[in-house]
Parts: sequence; C-alpha cells; structure tokens
Amino acid sequence: MKPSASTPEIAAPCSELATAVRVARTLLADYGDATGYDLFQYAQAHGGLSEALRILLQALDAEPVSTIVDTPRCPAAHPEDPTPCNGPVVVTVLDSSNAGADGCEHHAVRLLASLTGGRPVPKPDAPAGLAVRLFRAAHSTRPFPWREGL
Repeated sequence: MKPSASTPEIAAPCSELATAVRVARTLLADYGDATGYDLFQYAQAHGGLSEALRILLQALDAEPVSTIVDTPRCPAAHPEDPTPCNGPVVVTVLDSSNAGADGCEHHAVRLLASLTGGRPVPKPDAPAGLAVRLFRAAHSTRPFPWREGL
C-alpha cells in the first residue's frame, strides 16, 4: 500500500514509531482483505495484524494494561478459539494443499475437526501413536467447536 497524500511519510532516522508504521502498512497491504482466505491464511493474517497493532501501541507507549497474563498459543489455535494450549507443540496439521500449522494436541484436534482433508504429522519427539490418537479425537469433535455457544 503506497502512502496517499493524506498519509505523511515517516521521516528518518528510523524510530520505533517509524518501524511500527512500516510494519503496519506492509501487513495491511498483505492481509487487509481476507476475502477467500482458508483457515491457515486467516490465522496468519490475524496474527500478523495483531502483532502490528502491538508494535504500534508499544511504540506509542500505549500498550493495554491487563491483569491477565497473555500466554502465547500454538499456531494451530484459531484466533476465535479462547481455549489455552494443553502442552507443547507436538504435531503439524496439514491441509489438503499441504499448508501446515504446528500445534499442541488440543488445538491440533480442533483444527483437524474443522478441516476437510486435514492430516496430522507428528514432530520427531512426539509420543508414539500421536497422529492416530489425534485423528480419532478429531473424528468425534464438531467442526469449529468454539462457536457452539453462539
């Protein structure tokens, strides 16, 4: 996205704010229109845009004050899914076009249940039989289970 006449360029030297604005502009250009995205692209876009906002707020010294400590979640966790990870990243969930997201067991099951043609690929240090266990659990899990209360 090129700056318009109403969007002034950030002057050198490169400050934290200038970096944050540059990152935000780049991510907005890349992910601003999520029309037609699949689940992986949506999660990637959400993560990129939220990180850009975090950097901007940090540069402006305006980070939100929270009493809840935000624990990073695995990449397989859908942005709308409020549940925490239940352990380390042990599997990569691949979709039908071989795009993948690493995940804990809990989010891998939920992602597999929400995909058509998805499959789990265990990490080298994963417990034996993990892929079969996740695949079976996903079979008995409703797609997009975080939406059940809506």
